[in-house]
Amino acid sequence: MDANNITVSFATAEHVKHAERVCQLIYESALQRGTGIARRSPEYISAKMTGGKSVVAMDGDKLVGFSYIECWEHGDFVATSGLIVDPDYRNLGLASKIKEKTFQLARLRFPYAKIFSITTSLPVMKLNTRMGYKPVTFSELTTDEEFWRGCEGCVNFDILQRNNRRLCICTGMLFDPGTQPVDDAQEQQQQVNKMAESVKHRIARLLHIK
Repeated sequence: MDANNITVSFATAEHVKHAERVCQLIYESALQRGTGIARRSPEYISAKMTGGKSVVAMDGDKLVGFSYIECWEHGDFVATSGLIVDPDYRNLGLASKIKEKTFQLARLRFPYAKIFSITTSLPVMKLNTRMGYKPVTFSELTTDEEFWRGCEGCVNFDILQRNNRRLCICTGMLFDPGTQPVDDAQEQQQQVNKMAESVKHRIARLLHIK
């Protein structure tokens, strides 16, 4: 297959017909890795698609990748979850594209939220690190009980319970917009200053001020 023919975009209601396929891919991946991904229902996946909270990778009319976001604690935290790629489409850089698109979606929908991920996947950890995530303890993630109940479908849920939700096989990772690199902040300020100076010059010309 040609990776250039694959489109990665925000999911819409037209993608609901692929919800069953997404659930199948998630389940098959969990079995293959032997670690566990929380199982999701087609209804849950459909809600993400219609609610503007998911990303799909399509090869024509075939769904070949998926990921979604969920907000917690009134939007203070956002989780990126369920990153999956069809086995026949791996090693094409598709996971990276899906992850970046999901991160973009989270930043657009919840620009001030802390974005987190829990995963057992080393490639996902590498992608997260590249985008500015840092490894953290579970205590730095959301305390929303609804989020942690979502782990009940994972084969490793008993480990999480035995450790009083302090640790599990998954690694917690967090992107905090409040810790934006100084260089990026300075660059943004320079752009603002340039815009202000440009406006000042235009006003001066209009008023014939030298």
